[in-house]
Amino acid sequence: MIEREYAVVVIGSGAGGGTVAQELAPLVRDGVRILVLEQGPRHADEEFTGRELEMADALYEDGGGFLTADGTMTLAFGRAYGGSTVVYTGTSLVAPPRVINRWAVPGVEPQDLARRSAKFAAQNNVHLLARDLINDNNRLFVEGCEKLGWKAEQFPLNIRGCRGSSLCNLGCPNAAKMGTSRIQLPVAARAGVQIVTRAEVLRIGERELSVVVRGKTEGEKGAVSEWEPGEYHVHAKVVVVAAGAVGSPALLLRSGFGRALPALGAGFTCHPAHILVAEHERPITNDVGHPKSYFLDRAADEQFVLETCMYFPFTTAKNLTGFGVAHSALMRVFPRLQMILVLACDKAVPGNRVSVDREGRPVVHYTFMPDTIEAMVRATRASARIFFAAGALRVHAPSADPPVIERHDASRVDELIDAVHFLPGKVSVSAAHLMGGCAMGSEPSTSVTDGWGRVHGLPWLRVADASLFPDSLEINPYLTIMALADRVAESVRAEARDLFGAAGGGAIA
Repeated sequence: MIEREYAVVVIGSGAGGGTVAQELAPLVRDGVRILVLEQGPRHADEEFTGRELEMADALYEDGGGFLTADGTMTLAFGRAYGGSTVVYTGTSLVAPPRVINRWAVPGVEPQDLARRSAKFAAQNNVHLLARDLINDNNRLFVEGCEKLGWKAEQFPLNIRGCRGSSLCNLGCPNAAKMGTSRIQLPVAARAGVQIVTRAEVLRIGERELSVVVRGKTEGEKGAVSEWEPGEYHVHAKVVVVAAGAVGSPALLLRSGFGRALPALGAGFTCHPAHILVAEHERPITNDVGHPKSYFLDRAADEQFVLETCMYFPFTTAKNLTGFGVAHSALMRVFPRLQMILVLACDKAVPGNRVSVDREGRPVVHYTFMPDTIEAMVRATRASARIFFAAGALRVHAPSADPPVIERHDASRVDELIDAVHFLPGKVSVSAAHLMGGCAMGSEPSTSVTDGWGRVHGLPWLRVADASLFPDSLEINPYLTIMALADRVAESVRAEARDLFGAAGGGAIA
């Protein structure tokens, strides 16, 4: 067992961990030793090939095939230096005030999160894509919305030098996406923060961690770890857990913290999603240009959001309902397919939670509530109308019978698309934007941390990722995670003298 000692250890390098690392980096000047541990590897720019199966295996947990306990939904989250900021599309939205107010977490205010989000939006070059770079898939979405009287909004994106490869979900091959691997982690490293990849934290004890560093296997992508492979015992005065909405509660549960924190793992939420496709008469540009430039926000009124998207052949095929000739017919016209991503805004319910199995591996329990199913059905109907308004010949709708709706039946979408046809396990559902499991709140009986990410009863232990969300955010959580992580780092700086004897800032309530 190899011994190491640090003042602060951050677990995870994504939007939460990367932000905490950057914001604590100035403490290094005062002699504070800071370590970031990332389970995944660090990839060189030339390793981002855009090959679907190759990159999915390299960048995602379980190759992008992590399933809920009953196998009815796939959960996509990154496993690499930079976390999920490497594999998402760069969409950067500020949390809706109504959502933050509904959370009712003492000390967490919409204005504060908006201010912090703006800081990171500026750091990460968040801006609207120029109109001349918008591809056909996005233009058709806007056109269909306009004809129906709906206003499609343009996504602010955290990109610089985008060349329109449309490979965002496989890691940008042009180094254009400004995730933590490009911005926050390099800043932290230059200031003296140590970052170690291929390092899995097995358990957290009282100000100590059990860590295993794994070697690189033959043919595997990514650099070797900064530490020699082996088992490590790492002492830390402060531990910040930022391993994501699945990883963070699972790590804390297998470390035994659930005994004092009954809410640990509870309240898991996400955005259950369908990929919907529609065939047009002519080829359209979708696999060039930025794939996700517009969205339709119906969360407040109808519990869904629609987004433009481009998914690769394997992922698209997996999401289409059916087999044989009908399935093949749609895949053969891939260059003519318009795509919309349907996102339902679910709610935290008691049964949806993260647990661990006997080996300590995460298990996500998720049941589709009737309200969530109805939201997906409403979203599918709205998408079908947009497709047809934009000129589509036929629409594939997984919650319809039959699943392919022809143009001459466009007026019957409400009749054909129905919740009775939504059968979990038979309808392909994926989810990103994983949230909850270490919810903020005021009471240890109903929450895991306070509004500054401090775990109840353990001032040395913090959480700084989307697991902090008490309920669905209803939008992409990227900037909100960074804003909350900024608060966590601020609280550590403010308490630096008490935590590890270093100079810090003012007190945090």
